[in-house]
Amino acid sequence: MSGSLNRPVRRRAFVLGGAAAAGTAALAGPLATAASAAAFGWSDDGSNYVVDTGASLVFKVSKTNGDLTSLVYKGTEYQGYGGKNSHVESGLGTSTVTITQSGTTILVSVAYGTLKHYYAARSGENNVYLWTNKADTSVSATRYIVRVKAGLFLNDEPDSYTYAPTVIESADVFAKSDGQTRSKHYAKRRVIDYSAIGWTTGSVGLYIVRSNHEKASGGPFYRSLLRHQGTDGGGLYEILYYGENQTEAERFGLQGPYVIAFTDGGSPSSSLYPGTLTTAWADSLGISGYVAASGRGRVAGVGITGRDTAYAYTVGLAGSAAQYWGSARASDGYFSIAGVLPGTYTLTVFKGELAVHTASVTVTAGATTTLNSIAVASSNDPANASAIWRIGTWDGTPAGFKNADLMTYAHPSDVRAAAWTGNVVIGSGSETVSFPAYIWKDVNSGLLVYFKLTAAQAAAAHTLRIGVTTAYANGRPQITVNSWVSSVPSPPTQPSTRSLTVGSYRGNNYTFTYSVPASAWLTDTSQYNVLKIDVVSGSGTTSYLSAGTSIDALDLLA
Repeated sequence: MSGSLNRPVRRRAFVLGGAAAAGTAALAGPLATAASAAAFGWSDDGSNYVVDTGASLVFKVSKTNGDLTSLVYKGTEYQGYGGKNSHVESGLGTSTVTITQSGTTILVSVAYGTLKHYYAARSGENNVYLWTNKADTSVSATRYIVRVKAGLFLNDEPDSYTYAPTVIESADVFAKSDGQTRSKHYAKRRVIDYSAIGWTTGSVGLYIVRSNHEKASGGPFYRSLLRHQGTDGGGLYEILYYGENQTEAERFGLQGPYVIAFTDGGSPSSSLYPGTLTTAWADSLGISGYVAASGRGRVAGVGITGRDTAYAYTVGLAGSAAQYWGSARASDGYFSIAGVLPGTYTLTVFKGELAVHTASVTVTAGATTTLNSIAVASSNDPANASAIWRIGTWDGTPAGFKNADLMTYAHPSDVRAAAWTGNVVIGSGSETVSFPAYIWKDVNSGLLVYFKLTAAQAAAAHTLRIGVTTAYANGRPQITVNSWVSSVPSPPTQPSTRSLTVGSYRGNNYTFTYSVPASAWLTDTSQYNVLKIDVVSGSGTTSYLSAGTSIDALDLLA
């Protein structure tokens, strides 16, 4: 069958003036113009359904397994590296693939057991809209990878290993000859930080615009693969559940749309971004699990009190079936989270990435759940506790510590990393920047903190706290104060996969508390007390894969 009844789409060039044109260098929606007029429709070449968007994009979907086998934009083929197609996970295998056309929309449906996947094209757009409905664990992960031919987009970014020939860890972390490290895992960004990921030559851009991640797992601060570039080509990802450094159980159901978008070199049109993308045209397509805007609700809060205005606050909603988030307004904490599936959610207020308030909220379809001002209790923010000294800030991240920023896009062995060893003297003025963001059993365990106490302080017992953001191989801190040694704490629940070496400190925030007796302190106030921090665990291997942990803050309470 072919779309022979479709007529060529007439289009008109739109000119944007000055800065507006520069800022939207690539119109990826209905305003996008084609190099030449083409007929919107589809055909069958025997092996694939061939979809012509009527703009500058023609793509093919395999009738056998639902793979995306071709992406031709303005006459250039972009799909394919290493003999592989673009697909869900690493390819589904034999599937039932069908195609339908409804007016200005073409929908390709792929059924593989309980998994359903969809591609949609809109007349005159250089976009491919995708949905994935994963119902159970019969497919191991939930990702879509766009595989792009080599040589079309060149980069030497953190996630590129084209120029990094030496494997240094698990066949997916590499070192360049200059000592800088590269890996497909390194992306710098959390989910909340990006709306689209891709490449540009300046005249052509290829991006995946992410979905709202309502069926993903890990919340707004999760980090995962976004793209990679290698000698055989590149990949762009939509990762919903990867089984790496996951902090929540896997969610099932329909996720999307996410969009493969071609542009004229700039970022995709903002109308495609999560929070602004509307797909009323998809309401009647019969996509399994699809819930239209009318079947969703909204949560709005009039404000948040008790905030530390030095920090950004985020409000998250998490339930067994879906997750959402929104930013709180800096001036008063107002927030609004729209497009929420009906249900009951745990609402969490995050200071930075640290949870400081939780509550339950119920969302109903077609309605707004309005919340009165949320008050963050002083006791819920550990920064409010009076401390004799404090290193770092209680924000749920290792920000400010030595090497913290670099570790989101480099391996700990990277030549740019400062020495992971080094002791700290309270009162030096450089406590935080001198203290390593990560501590490993086999690398820098035994860090020392020197501090003095007044006679009154030394006469009393005190609580010492160490906050962590994740741990690898059950690594956790045991402390020694002068000659007093703490017991070995139990390990908190943390992801079991790599984290500290693949660009992520995001696990489960946890605070270790140690009750240090007065007898532990030195009575001579002119002498330095010495705090020793060791990482203990019976798990892990050696070096940077030995047991380790990421530090949020540590302090000695008054």
